[in-house]
Amino acid sequence: MIKAGFHSRFDKLMLLHVYASRNDAEEEVKGKFYEKLQTIVKETPRHDVLVITGDMNAKLGSDVEGYERLIGRHGVGSRNENGERLCDFCGMNDLVITGTLFPHKEIDKQMWTSSDGRTRNKIDHILIIRKVRTSILDTRVPRSADFARDHNLFRTKVKLKLKAAPQKTAIYLER
Repeated sequence: MIKAGFHSRFDKLMLLHVYASRNDAEEEVKGKFYEKLQTIVKETPRHDVLVITGDMNAKLGSDVEGYERLIGRHGVGSRNENGERLCDFCGMNDLVITGTLFPHKEIDKQMWTSSDGRTRNKIDHILIIRKVRTSILDTRVPRSADFARDHNLFRTKVKLKLKAAPQKTAIYLER
């Protein structure tokens, strides 16, 4: 896990980049990963804009039942165990999974390709705190970025609607 904080005049951004265990990993290993991630999220002030990116090894699928507040209708395939864990984690922390929110062609949603080149899936995700959900403009795999790797580059366009902090005024009392 890599954690970086960015401060501006208006807001603070906390960015986490993670690599989760594979779906076939031991339960103890998966549990430790989500415990550590939960600790970092809890330490993040609730006023900060929280963004978590990375290889979650989680297939979310296209079935949104029970997770309507977390994922959109534009998933790929079917949900695996890591997908269930990720959805539960997002539900506990009021996070939205951006890659399922926008209707794109399948090739623009699939971020991972198997070594034989036949199997494609969406296991990399970008999570963002719900309070800025309306600031997410798009998430997709740009086809022009080819790294000859099994994971493709993906991007999320964000337009934050920032408000200036109210100015503090001094009050003087005279005796």
